Amino acid sequence: MQFEVWAPQAGRVTLECDGVTHALERDARREGWWRGEADARDGSRYGFSLDGGPVRPDPRSRRQPDGPDGLSAVVDHDRYDWRTPWGGRPLPGAVLYELHVGTYTREGTFDAAADRLGHLAELGVTHVELMPVCPFPGRHGWGYEGVSLWAVHEPYGGPEGLKRFVDRAHALGLGVVLDVVHNHLGPSGNYLPEFGPYFTDTHHTPWGSAVNLDAPGSDEVRAYLTDSALAWLRDYRIDGLRLDAVHALVDTRAYHFLEELSQAVDTLAAETGRPLFLVAESDLNDPRVITPRPDGGLGVHAQWNDDFHHALHTALTGESQGYYADFARAPFAALAKTLTGGFFHDGTYSSFRGRHHGRPLDRTRVAGHRLLGYSQTHDQVGNRARGDRLAALVSPGRLAVAAALTLTAPFTPMLFMGEEWAAGTPWQFFTDHTDAALAQAVSEGRRREFAAHGWTAREVPDPQDPATRERSCLDWSEPEREPHARVLDWYRRLIAVRGQQPDLTDPDLADTKVAFDEERRWLAFRRGDVLVAVNLADEPAAIALGAPHARVLAAWEPVDAPGPDGVLHVPAESAVVLLQD
Repeated sequence: MQFEVWAPQAGRVTLECDGVTHALERDARREGWWRGEADARDGSRYGFSLDGGPVRPDPRSRRQPDGPDGLSAVVDHDRYDWRTPWGGRPLPGAVLYELHVGTYTREGTFDAAADRLGHLAELGVTHVELMPVCPFPGRHGWGYEGVSLWAVHEPYGGPEGLKRFVDRAHALGLGVVLDVVHNHLGPSGNYLPEFGPYFTDTHHTPWGSAVNLDAPGSDEVRAYLTDSALAWLRDYRIDGLRLDAVHALVDTRAYHFLEELSQAVDTLAAETGRPLFLVAESDLNDPRVITPRPDGGLGVHAQWNDDFHHALHTALTGESQGYYADFARAPFAALAKTLTGGFFHDGTYSSFRGRHHGRPLDRTRVAGHRLLGYSQTHDQVGNRARGDRLAALVSPGRLAVAAALTLTAPFTPMLFMGEEWAAGTPWQFFTDHTDAALAQAVSEGRRREFAAHGWTAREVPDPQDPATRERSCLDWSEPEREPHARVLDWYRRLIAVRGQQPDLTDPDLADTKVAFDEERRWLAFRRGDVLVAVNLADEPAAIALGAPHARVLAAWEPVDAPGPDGVLHVPAESAVVLLQD
């Protein structure tokens, strides 16, 4: 079997494979690369030694059976017998569902999660978005401290477990999106700097030195990240990738890394005949990220839209701290702006940042499905001190309003696991660091972070306490009882309506028309012949829709269709979806 590794600064490289040492030779065709042959098969353990140093895992390891610090293992992807023919499922018209393997079930494995995928197929979502699955220290964690960007966390089920999960999802008609982290690696088990200039001090990020995208040696680093992304799409039949915090991918080169990656993904999609896509998490509010390459953009296919979330959250909760401040001044106006223009901060002043932020989005060039809209995510729940979900903050009626706006807005909707039944379990920040000093630093850092916002140490869950993860696991008995069952029925109805009404998946952002009353706390909008009205006040609202012949498609509380005067009477804390006949 052929082994190879990029180690441009090494004077000597050896391969340790199944206990036998082999000297590698420089590759005459590729500068900085070493290669050699060794007897190996699926499961063979191996690693590389540089200049007589300790044996380290392969930077391109496909499997880490003993965790990030152990030897790598050979993976023969051809051994898996795929059972489900799959032509793919595109992003336009999709409904995504963010899922964390370690807490979706108490077992915390791919197989246990796969056994619950029937629930999602019945719910009506189209894609499951998995939080990161690369190896990280210990058994439980969010996954954003992973290393070995080509491998799969062994406690979840390793490579075979992920393939079984994808196979089962595809059998149910569900696409699979995978969250990948290119902007940093975890602090434990990261041996990349020993192999080459994977990081650079030219730029800095919240996690330290930046990934090297533009300094000397960056050609190979970019190839490392691109090849890893393509491997998920090719070897695991993943349908799309969510790119974590792309604003931390600092790249001053003329050909930006995101443009290079989107080109590579589009090429693979053409080769495989499957629709493949990238979804960025971006704090830039820069429409160039999601503008097609032929139009001068970077060509990423979609991005998370936090502005919609923040506007909705402030309207629902009244919270105004931190980045909510700008939205909380007039939340209904903020909602109206995001529903019609995509971004709230489109060159406006951001008090949280202390500067102007963003630029306007050209609605004639950017389709609505390129923005993801949501009322909850792992970030917006888990980064609260107690990990409290929206269900712990507002009434069931306001949850119904959140669902209606998320699932009828001109964006690609995304749900966070358990949201669809108003889960009573929190989703908290948890870790399982095996390094005692690092574990202590994480626990103390979490408490310090929230102490600055008025929380006492006792109120902030210890990330290293196993009970923190246990509290965060979904309770699958909840959907069968009230009030959860009613909320679940509401989500199913809204998703069904979305699938039945073409106007709700129309990509034209400019087609959305909004009216609202900030003081009376109602908002209504029209998308084609579909009208949506929500009332967040504690008393009924009379909304002049000008649609005397509209019929009700879905309503949280019983409501009559508008009379001849076109006025709709919406109960307190309720939502209605109508169709103009």
